[in-house]
Amino acid sequence: MWIPRVARLLAVRVKQTPSVGAAALNMSTLLVNRPQYSWLTELGLSEDNDGVYNGSWGGQGQVVTSYCPANNEPIARVRQATMAEYEETVQKAQDAWKVWADVPAPKRGEVVRQIGDALRGKIKALGSLVSLEMGKIYVEGVGEVQEYVDVCDYAVGLSRMIGGPILPSESEFRLRPGHALIEQWNPVGLVGIITAFNFPVAVYGWNNAIALICGNVCLWKGAPTTPLTSVAVTRIVAEVLERNHLPGAICSMTCGGADIGIHLNLFSFVGLLSFTGSTQVGKQVAMMVQERFGRQLLELGGNNAIIVFEDADLNLVVPSAVFASVGTAGQRCTTTRRLMLHESVHDDVVERIAKAYKQIRIGDPWDPSTLYGPLHTKQAVQQYLAAIEQAKQQGGTLVCGGKIMDRPGNYVEPTIITGLPHDAPIVHTETFVPILYVLKFKTEDEAFAWNNEVKQGLSSSIFTKDMGRVFRWLGPKGSDCGIVNVNIPTSGAEIGGAFGGEKHTGGGRESGSDSWKQYMRRSTCTINYSKDLPLAQGIKFE
Repeated sequence: MWIPRVARLLAVRVKQTPSVGAAALNMSTLLVNRPQYSWLTELGLSEDNDGVYNGSWGGQGQVVTSYCPANNEPIARVRQATMAEYEETVQKAQDAWKVWADVPAPKRGEVVRQIGDALRGKIKALGSLVSLEMGKIYVEGVGEVQEYVDVCDYAVGLSRMIGGPILPSESEFRLRPGHALIEQWNPVGLVGIITAFNFPVAVYGWNNAIALICGNVCLWKGAPTTPLTSVAVTRIVAEVLERNHLPGAICSMTCGGADIGIHLNLFSFVGLLSFTGSTQVGKQVAMMVQERFGRQLLELGGNNAIIVFEDADLNLVVPSAVFASVGTAGQRCTTTRRLMLHESVHDDVVERIAKAYKQIRIGDPWDPSTLYGPLHTKQAVQQYLAAIEQAKQQGGTLVCGGKIMDRPGNYVEPTIITGLPHDAPIVHTETFVPILYVLKFKTEDEAFAWNNEVKQGLSSSIFTKDMGRVFRWLGPKGSDCGIVNVNIPTSGAEIGGAFGGEKHTGGGRESGSDSWKQYMRRSTCTINYSKDLPLAQGIKFE
């Protein structure tokens, strides 16, 4: 009964053209054909692009047009996968795993190293595409590709380090002579990766690089509104695999809508389903995967807070709060949405942040001087307006922003709202737009409780010089989030640490630390190399 519901939730409004031959748009109107965007051909993109890769390129499904959020003009078209092509891709990926699983881990690491180098060679063009198609500023687009490169470097080293312990063998209270007890880690097989529009390169990279060195193959479904980025990234990866005489289906890709996503969730041949997106859709994904007792990795919403105490260095607070609340136009899962200020510094900080907001350079995202670009879709603009109206109705005061900007594209003003109670419904709602709710608190206990009272548990930060408070914040009665910071913003994360959160954020962990374990299955192995058979619990059969 809930399958049609998740189909509606996963569906994204993308403008369709019935066929390439009957395209409503004249090809001269596509940005890909304009001289200033000639760099798109460096990524292998043209007016019409295949949206399926499984060792060969194809796409016989619906044709979608990708639009630039900065001007709402069409960039190029992509032919999505049919269900038959998806099923063929799954089979080819499973066949490719039989080859890839036999490749020694250090050799797998060498292939991943080459993928990182290939991405380095295209980093400016690919970063520009992210900026053009997603809407984030150019420096963030390049930085996102750099994250994939960095994770590849990390995975290369990890490929020579993965292993399980050798444990002392014991039967009840006496050692078992002639026995060895070890942990063996093996790949799960096929990893399904569903990524969101806001990080159309990096999140795939986190999953892909780690999954590959663990011995898995990948099947990627990117966001329906960033299909060109999915195609361009896959072209880069595919060239590396083909150069190494490996099956291209090791890193398969199918562009598509909710039907593809549902099948990835439902079928048992997917050893791990990694989903990044909203909490609402994530709940439905979790239900489908759990029904088949599958393994899942969920990276969902965040309603992140910065807490500023009376002893904080405000010269750190102001740029941190501004960057974390307006970066990527508020479309990061780690965006600061709640700014909690001690009553003694509240007015001063609000005044300084409002002044800084007015100095934000807004413009074309691919202009290197721009700091703030558009929202990704027109639907997001409507969500922005609706959230501001709700905040006003619930007692909020608009300090700055609150309007759609009079220029082409999906531009809205970065917004600050004060005066709301900490438990106002809109404060507890993650709206994926640049709205910052400022709250006033009196005590440490109050601030910590407010941080933890929302359903999400991704990122959190305090600003203080009190070391006792720092360790209370890090301890069992402090932040309940997966990312707990001190004197830095909520956004941004190093690849060496596991990334993810608790509660309605899904509990998943990607990238560093021991997150590789999610992409593998563990076996406890007991080996008897003696001529005797000591039984458990001292039992003897004579």
